[in-house]
Amino acid sequence: MVNYIIVTGGVISGLGKGITTASIGKLLQLHGYRVTAMKIDPYINYDAGTLRPTEHGEVWVTEDGGEIDQDLGHYERFLDINIPKYHNITTGQVYSAVIEKERKGKYLGKTVQPIPHVTDEIKKRIRRPAEESKLDFIIIEIGGTVGDYENVLFLEAVRQMKLEGDNMLYVHVTYVPTIETLGEQKTKPTQHSVKALREIGIQPDFIIARSEKPVDDVRRSKIALFCNVKEEDVISNPDIDNIYELPLVFEKQNLCEKILNKLNLRKKKNNLPEWEKFIKEVKKIKKKVKIGIVGKYFDIGAFKLFDSYISVIEAVKHAAWHNKVKPDIKWIDSKTFEKHPEKISMLKELDGIIVPGGFGLSGIEGKIATIKYARENNIPYLGLCLGMQLAVVEYARNVCGLEGANSAEIDKNTPYPVIDFIPEQIKFIRESRYGATMRLGAYPAVLKEGTLVRKLYGKKTVYERHRHRYEVNPKYVDLLEKNGIVFSGKSPDKVLMEFMELPNHRFFVATQAHPEFKSRPMKPSPPFDGLIKASIKK
Repeated sequence: MVNYIIVTGGVISGLGKGITTASIGKLLQLHGYRVTAMKIDPYINYDAGTLRPTEHGEVWVTEDGGEIDQDLGHYERFLDINIPKYHNITTGQVYSAVIEKERKGKYLGKTVQPIPHVTDEIKKRIRRPAEESKLDFIIIEIGGTVGDYENVLFLEAVRQMKLEGDNMLYVHVTYVPTIETLGEQKTKPTQHSVKALREIGIQPDFIIARSEKPVDDVRRSKIALFCNVKEEDVISNPDIDNIYELPLVFEKQNLCEKILNKLNLRKKKNNLPEWEKFIKEVKKIKKKVKIGIVGKYFDIGAFKLFDSYISVIEAVKHAAWHNKVKPDIKWIDSKTFEKHPEKISMLKELDGIIVPGGFGLSGIEGKIATIKYARENNIPYLGLCLGMQLAVVEYARNVCGLEGANSAEIDKNTPYPVIDFIPEQIKFIRESRYGATMRLGAYPAVLKEGTLVRKLYGKKTVYERHRHRYEVNPKYVDLLEKNGIVFSGKSPDKVLMEFMELPNHRFFVATQAHPEFKSRPMKPSPPFDGLIKASIKK
C-alpha cells in the first residue's frame, strides 16, 4: 500500500517547502524506496503557464508538456526522475472537472457542494499516481500557507484521506525567525501556524523548523510542548550554502528512520555515501568561473526575483561542479544596455554569457546588443529559446546585411521576419487561446554529424523540452547558413531549426529548447557543460 506524506507550510510563503519536499523524497529514495512527488497549487489558474515570472517564479515544463510551478523542477532534480503533468493539481483544474461533471449529469439529483464533491475530486487526483505505477511513497506539497482561504478544501481533502484509511503522515514547514534586536529565535509564529492547522483537523507528525541558524534545544522543546509533537519530531532546517546538502542535514536528525518507524517500515538500502561524496567534492572546490545571465525578469517593485531563472541557475551549478569550479553568477538586466549602451563593456569581465528565454518586448534590444558583443569578442555564449531567436536576429542584421531584421513577435512590420510564428500558432492567437497552446514538452532533434552540438551530446537524436510559439523562419535558413550559421540540430522533417552554432567562435551555441529542465546535480546538461568548459579555457 502506498504511503502519503503531506507537506504544508506556515507563517510565510517562500520558506522552501519545495526543497524540503524534494529532500525528504531523496532520503527515502536513497534508502531504497520508490518515490514520486506532487504539487498542489491553490490558485484558480488552470496551470502556471499564464502566470507572471517575476511574481510567481519560473514556469517548469514537464516531459509531457505541462506548465507547472517551479517546485516540480526541484523534485525532478533531486529525485532524478521525469514527473508527469498530472502530478500538479490546481483549484482551476479541480473546479473545471467538477463543473464539467455537473453539466454532464454525473451528479443528477444531488446538490453539488465543496464537501464532498470538490474534496472527492481532489482525493481522486492525489491517489491517481498510486493507481498508475508501483510506488512506496507519494509526497504532496500543498502550496501557500495554512490560513490561506484558497487552501481550505485541499487541507480538508487530505484530512479525510487519513480518516478513510490511507497511510498518511503530515509534515509542517514553518518559520522560526531570529529577531535581531532580541538576539533569539521566536517560536510564537510556529505556534499560531500549527494552531491554525489543528483547527482544520490536522495534527502534524513532524515540524520542520526553517530558520537562519539551527534550532536549539530550548526552542525545540517549546515548539514540541505547544504544538503537541515529540521533541525528536521537531526537525531543524537552517540556511545552508548548498540546497543539495539538505537530505544529509535531515539524515543527521534521523528523519528518514523516524518517518519509517511511524509507518512500521524499515530502511531497505543505504545509498547515502554516493550523495555524501558528491556534496564533499563540491565543498572542496575553490576555483571560480564568472557566468553572466543577461535577462529581463528581475524587477518586482523595489526588489529583484531570481526565481524566474531558477532552472538556469541550477544547470549552471551542475555543470560548474562537474568541471571542478564554482559558478560566480552575475545578474545583468538587459534593459541596462538600452538605457546606457556604453555599459555593454562590462561583459568583457565575464568568462561566459547566457541569454535565457522570455516573452514580450522589454529588454530585447539589450539582449541583442549582448549577443553581438559576445560574438564579436569571442566570449563563450549559450542562448536558450529566445536566446537562440535573438542570436539569429543579431546575425541577420549585422552579418547577413538584413537591416531591420527582427522577430515577428517583437516587430510585426519588420521587413525581414527571420523569426516567425509556428504555423499552427496563428489560429491559437486569433482565437485568444493562450493557455497550454505553445509548443510544449519534449521534442526530438537530429544533430548534424561533425558539429559541436553533436559532440556535446554524443548521439544523433536528442529530446529536449520546449515552450515557445516562434521559430526560425524557413525562408531565411539558406541565407543564414551561407553566411556562416550552422544549424546543427533540426526536427526530423528538417523544417524546424533546433540548435545553431558558429564554428569559428570559442563557443557560440544556442537552442530553441530549454535544456536546463533536464539538468541534474550529477548529470549536467550537455550545452551547459560545454559552456562551462569553454568559459574555463577563456
